[in-house]
Amino acid sequence: MNKRKYNPVLLISYILIIIASLVMILPLMWMVSTSLKTNQYTLRMPPKFIPEHPTLISYKTLFSLFPMIRMLVNSIVVSVFVTGGQILTSLMAGYALARIQFKGRNSLFILFLATMMVPYQVTLIPLFISMRYLGWLNSYLGLIVPILHTAFGTFLMRQALITIPREIEESAFIDGANHLHVFSRIVVPLAKPAIATLMVLAFMASWNSFLWPLIVAKSDSMMTLPVGLAALHGRYETKWNMVMAGGVISLIPIIVVFLFGQRYFIQGISRSGIKN
Repeated sequence: MNKRKYNPVLLISYILIIIASLVMILPLMWMVSTSLKTNQYTLRMPPKFIPEHPTLISYKTLFSLFPMIRMLVNSIVVSVFVTGGQILTSLMAGYALARIQFKGRNSLFILFLATMMVPYQVTLIPLFISMRYLGWLNSYLGLIVPILHTAFGTFLMRQALITIPREIEESAFIDGANHLHVFSRIVVPLAKPAIATLMVLAFMASWNSFLWPLIVAKSDSMMTLPVGLAALHGRYETKWNMVMAGGVISLIPIIVVFLFGQRYFIQGISRSGIKN
């Protein structure tokens, strides 16, 4: 019988992957475990990973003391519109920069890339002043409109669209199609992996956004989930079971979006930006 030969490099790789997975998964499991404990058991020593008497009291208390439904609705509305807006604007800009020949195209693309080097915090004051003059403070418009576009999304779409063979577009143009038909019927279906990648990244960034909603949303009715959860530390004396319950609630939509776009997400990461 032939003995199976084990590759030590492959074995070490598997071990490192397992260790890395545990490092990422264990904190999430501990968060779920703590959310199922009462406050008196959260800091007990030695800590117990599996709660002796699991309970949903922290979730019930959280929903009774906080307008959780309203904050969830606000976060979902903002994240969905921001994600959709960034996908649309990035696709259109990426198509123009990748497939349409015009004077100054490369210079404009470099300018897009240069804006990625500007820290987001630098733009907060000008954006806040603009929102105040427009009367969009404490509104969905103020939370959504300033972040409907993203230079990173434009870069991602441009790099992805470059990989599409030009022969497909040329055939469509010969058949009488215009740029709108090519964009909607050819480019968008072929760019699904990159779109799924941008969808996941944009949704995560918008869902977890804290600083801009903190500045714009002045009332509890417009507060998003990250801003509301931050108030748990001071208002309720840092009851960790409630903090962890809020973390679990905020994590669920991100997991759902990732699972929805997972099939295309890996393809988009591996294929975007390979060619210039």
